[in-house]
Amino acid sequence: MYLHLKKCLQKEVVKNDNPFTWTKTLHRAIKCPDRRFYFWFRIWGYLFKARKGFIHRLAKKKLIKLNHYYAMDISPLATIGEGLEIRHFPGLVIRPDCVIGKNVVLRQNITIGQKARGDGGKTVIGDNVNIGAGTCIIGDITIGSNVTIGAMSFVNKDVPDNHTVYTRKETILVLREN
Repeated sequence: MYLHLKKCLQKEVVKNDNPFTWTKTLHRAIKCPDRRFYFWFRIWGYLFKARKGFIHRLAKKKLIKLNHYYAMDISPLATIGEGLEIRHFPGLVIRPDCVIGKNVVLRQNITIGQKARGDGGKTVIGDNVNIGAGTCIIGDITIGSNVTIGAMSFVNKDVPDNHTVYTRKETILVLREN
């Protein structure tokens, strides 16, 4: 778990290939406001998953506060690979039954997970997936690697690797003169 934490911080906060150091990571987290979320999300998530009394409870409270501050809801029980990139924070919902791969790009107003708690199964998203704004990925499904999902899409079926998914919607505009 500790190695995963360091890989995530290296890729999301430090953003270079030099050897990992805590000094450099803290410096980047303080200096770059856009990287602070990733730093604190990964640190508190690591401490939450350690499940050790007071630290576990403190990490849970801090994760809830972090979610409220950024106007989103990412469960600390969700498994998220390194290289997560959130382009716009508001409205993002990731439920606890999700497994998200490496280098996933998320935009605003995305919902990922089961319809209701206790439905069983997992929502699995592969590596190098790009998800557009306003997308819902609901159910016990698997989305392969190297997939692009267009904005405002509703996905409730499995998607194989190397595909593009979008929901076709047509708008008919009728203009009337007064």
